[in-house]
Amino acid sequence: MEVELSVVMPCLNESRTIAVCIEKALKTMNTLGIRGEVVVADNGSTDGSQGLAEQAGARVVDVKEKGYGAAYLGGIPQSHGKYIVVGDSDDTYDFTDLECFIQPLREGYDFVIGNRLGGTIEKGAMPWANRYIGNPFLSAFLNLLFKTGISDAHCGMRAFTRESFDKMRLNTTGMEFASEMVIKASMAGLKIKQFPITLHRSKYERTPHLRPLPDGWRHLRFMLMYSPTHLFLTPGSIMLGIGFVVLLLLINGPIQIGGHGYDQHFMIVGSLLAILGFQVITLGLYAKAYAYREHIISDRFIEKFYRKFSLEKGLYLGLAISGVGFGLMLYLLCKFLFVSGEFYELRLAIFSMTLIVVGIQTVFSSFLLSIMNIHSGDR
Repeated sequence: MEVELSVVMPCLNESRTIAVCIEKALKTMNTLGIRGEVVVADNGSTDGSQGLAEQAGARVVDVKEKGYGAAYLGGIPQSHGKYIVVGDSDDTYDFTDLECFIQPLREGYDFVIGNRLGGTIEKGAMPWANRYIGNPFLSAFLNLLFKTGISDAHCGMRAFTRESFDKMRLNTTGMEFASEMVIKASMAGLKIKQFPITLHRSKYERTPHLRPLPDGWRHLRFMLMYSPTHLFLTPGSIMLGIGFVVLLLLINGPIQIGGHGYDQHFMIVGSLLAILGFQVITLGLYAKAYAYREHIISDRFIEKFYRKFSLEKGLYLGLAISGVGFGLMLYLLCKFLFVSGEFYELRLAIFSMTLIVVGIQTVFSSFLLSIMNIHSGDR
């Protein structure tokens, strides 16, 4: 008969709590009249957790690849439920709350997540730094980049439909799996609900699987990699803009600001910023084009870009920019050879050199962006 609910728990040496978690889940499903199962995704336990889980009534799936995300990626596809609830097997999440997670799914939500920060965190349940610095910062940063609206993006207890799991196309194997799920749920346009829950203190002294600094960096790195706009385009545009403003302000001669003089040496800095900014922008376009081509992320910006962009337009723009630069350089060369015999026009030379570099980069970048827009069926 059809299984309505699968409760999937990752497990790595949780012999003291795994049976309690399974019993809570099974008893709650029986009380609610839910046809369900408990799947334990064991990640190489050496303390007998597998046998205890089976005795308690769970089905154990052995996952050889290590990692929080790897355990879920191995366990969830082996489950059979229409709805899936996931949560840690250390008895810090309360599996008697299953109805709060699956009822919104029955009502049409696709993804449900608990909110520890807006709920109750028992004393000693979460380290001070994680509670007041790590989790709030990472959740806020994730919302800044992806506008998910999730207050506690790293809560370990969450639920989703099987169809939604397939849409998210999750693939990270570490702790960043928690961030990936929230980000991709938002990107996939899933209907999301969050509500306050209680995080309980562990009844046993145990070594946490979470490593605050390395795992925090994994979350941060993943977020940046999935947001080429903030990683590349925004800083690149700022550098490019500042660089050309400096070049244009100083091209006619030195200026005085606040009693300080700014001359040719600042034009060199402006040129460096402009060239570096343009390079970073093109890297961002490559990243967006690749992610869009490989269906990693859905990106309206790159869709609009490719609707207006063509190789020919890129070539014309690049040749025009570099042509102006070469024209200025030719003017300076003629002036040097036939007029003065000495070279004094350093400001104009810096500006023209910058245009040449940016123009040539535009030409070759246009070729690469066009190559990346070739559909796989055209290869």
